[in-house]
Amino acid sequence: LPRSSSIGAFFQEKPVLRNPFTQDALLRGYLRRHGLEYVIFNIQILCVHVCIMCLCMCVLRFKEWSRVYQMSKLYLYAPSAGLYTCPLAMTDGAAKVIESLGMPVKEMFERLTTRDEQRFWTSGQWMTERKGGSDVANGTETVAWRQEDGWYRLRGFKWFTSATDADVTLILARTADNNGNVTPGSVGVSLFCAEVWQSDGNINGVEIQRLKDKLGTRQLPTAELLLDGMQAKLLSEEGRGVASIANMLTLTRIHNTVSAVAAMRRITQLSREYSTKRSVFGMLLKDHSLHVQTLTRLEVETRAAFLLMMEVCRLLGREETGVATERETRLLRLLTPVAKLYTGKQAVAVVSEGLESFGGQGYIEDTGLPAILRDAQVLSIWEGTTNVLSLDVLRSISKSSGLVLEAFFSDVKDRLHVASPALGPVVSRVGASLSSLAQFIQTAASRPPASLELAARDLAYSLARIYMGSTHAQFLQAVVQEKKSASFKKTMIFMQDNAPLHTSKYYTAWLASTGLKDERIMIWLPSSPDLNPTENFLNRRFTVKENSTVL
Repeated sequence: LPRSSSIGAFFQEKPVLRNPFTQDALLRGYLRRHGLEYVIFNIQILCVHVCIMCLCMCVLRFKEWSRVYQMSKLYLYAPSAGLYTCPLAMTDGAAKVIESLGMPVKEMFERLTTRDEQRFWTSGQWMTERKGGSDVANGTETVAWRQEDGWYRLRGFKWFTSATDADVTLILARTADNNGNVTPGSVGVSLFCAEVWQSDGNINGVEIQRLKDKLGTRQLPTAELLLDGMQAKLLSEEGRGVASIANMLTLTRIHNTVSAVAAMRRITQLSREYSTKRSVFGMLLKDHSLHVQTLTRLEVETRAAFLLMMEVCRLLGREETGVATERETRLLRLLTPVAKLYTGKQAVAVVSEGLESFGGQGYIEDTGLPAILRDAQVLSIWEGTTNVLSLDVLRSISKSSGLVLEAFFSDVKDRLHVASPALGPVVSRVGASLSSLAQFIQTAASRPPASLELAARDLAYSLARIYMGSTHAQFLQAVVQEKKSASFKKTMIFMQDNAPLHTSKYYTAWLASTGLKDERIMIWLPSSPDLNPTENFLNRRFTVKENSTVL
C-alpha cells in the first residue's frame, strides 16, 4: 500500500473553443440561402483583420444587407469581447441619433464611425438617475444651464452610467430658464452630448462617486457620477430629448438581442464539444440519449432565437436604406422590443441549463463558465426590463391602431404558405397558434385596458414564439429545397410545446440534415461519424428511416 496520498493521474480534458464561424452551420446556411456568399467571404477573410470599430456604425457597403453583415460579425465577436460590445452598442446608437438629427456634431459622428483606431471614440449613455431608468420622462432631475457662448453646463446625479470610461456621452437633462425653473414631464427633457475629457486632459466636470458592485459584466466599469458643471452641447430641440433617443433605443435593443443569442450559441458550442470528451458511466456524454435530448432542446432555443434576431437585423437594414415596405417598417417596430425581451429571458435559461451540462465544472469560476451566466442576467434588464418592453409592445399596437399586428399576422401567414407540404403538421401547429392568438387579441380588445396590460408579457412571449416558428418553417423550406440537389441521409423534425400564452399552443420545428458534408447541423452528430449508439437511439425513438422525412 502507498504510504502517502496521491492526487491521481486523471485530469478532465477541457472543451476546445473551435472557430465559431466554421462551426456555426446555421449562420453560414442563413447567409448562403440569402445569396450572401460574399458576406461569408468577408467574414472568413476579413473578420480578424478589419478593425473592430467598423462594427460601431454599419457602412452601406452591403446596402440593405449591411446590418446583417455587421450583426453577424458582432454575433461571432460578442462572447469573446469582454463586454466591449456594450460601448459598441451605445456608440452605434449615438451615431444613429446624431445622423437622425441632421448631423449637428459632425466631427463627433465621424469619430464614432471611423475605422481609424487612433481617431475612434466610444460613446456612453448616461440616462439613469435615482428615480429609475425606464421612466426617464419623470425620473430626470439633471438640470442644464445655458451659457452665453451657447454651450450648457449640466448639474445633477447619474446613478447608473454604462461605459463610464467612454470618450463622449449622450445625456438627458432639463433645461432651466433664466430664473432656474424647469418644465416637468417629458416635454421638459432635452438631449445633450458631451466629451468626457477636456482638451487639456482633465475630466469635464464629472466626479466619480463610486463604481457599481454588479452581479455580472464586471469587465465593464459602471459608476455613480456627479455632474458638476459638465460642459455639453444641446443635441435635440428643447423638450424633444425623449423622442430623440428612440433611434438609439432601437439599435441598443437589437444589439442586446445579438449579445443574448451569441451567449446561447457559445454555451451550446462548448456543451456539445464537452460531450465528446467527458465520459460517465462507461460512455461519453454524447452517447447518453438523455444528455443528447437536453442539448437538442438548447439548440432548438438557440436556433429559434438566431432566426428571429437575423430577421430583425434584416428589417433594420432595409429600413435604413429606404427599401423597406410599409409592412416591414411596422414589423420592425413590433419585433424590436419582442426580440429583445424574449431573447433576454431565453439567454438566462439556456446558459443556466448549459452550465448544468458540465456538472460541477459549470459551477467553478476557474472554468470561466459562471461568468457567462452572470453576464447573461443583465440582458433582460438593460434597455428595458421584460415588463417595460411588454408595455412597449402594447404601445406600438396602440399608436399604430393595430397596424403592426396586421403586419405581423400577414407576414407569418406568408411564411407558412410557402412552407413545404412535408412540414404540414408543423405549419398546422403554428397556424393554430396564430388563430388562437388572434382570438385572444379580439377578446382582449373588448375588455378594459387594464386586462390587456395584465396579459402584456404573455402576449409578447407568444408573438415571439409564433414568429420564431414561422421563420423556422421558412428556413426549413430552404433546406427541403436543397434536398432536391443534395444527397440527404435523413431529415428529422422535432416539436416542442412552449407557448406561455394559455390561449395558444406553439410548437418549435427542428430540422436536422446529416447528409450534407458541410451542413452537419445536428447537435448530436458533429463531424465525427462514430455516434452509432445515439443514432440508433434516435432511429428507435422516432422511427427514422433512410431518405425519409419524419414528422
